[in-house]
Amino acid sequence: MFRGNHPARVDEKGRLKLPAEFKRQIDEQYGVQFYITSRDGKEAEIHPLPEWEKFEGRLAQVPSFNAAKKKLLKWLNYFGQQAEMDGQGRVLLPQVLREKARLTGDVVVYGEETHLKVANREEYEREMSEAPMTENDERDLAGFGL
Repeated sequence: MFRGNHPARVDEKGRLKLPAEFKRQIDEQYGVQFYITSRDGKEAEIHPLPEWEKFEGRLAQVPSFNAAKKKLLKWLNYFGQQAEMDGQGRVLLPQVLREKARLTGDVVVYGEETHLKVANREEYEREMSEAPMTENDERDLAGFGL
């Protein structure tokens, strides 16, 4: 389970050095292969390949004619690319995704259960201030014991 937020930078070549806290966990559990993609073009998702393959297994259970599956695959494949972490702990973010999500310079890298997410730092902080947690959100989550 990936947790927390660690500010980072994407260099001029589009490489993200994985924060040490996440890299340590990846080294212990997963290895150097990843699938990097996005569902919305706003944030990158960095999936350790074993976790991505589990997701693909669940996705394969959805009928191929399902409209939502087709739409999801279009997004995942358009932004998606397999990547390998280099010896310095860096991964290359797909160019089309870097450009669309403005993933250059300062970014936030945060855990989202089985994968990491990468977002433009300014945009992420702006979205958080524009959509704070509300009492309704708290009530909805309380129904799940959270």
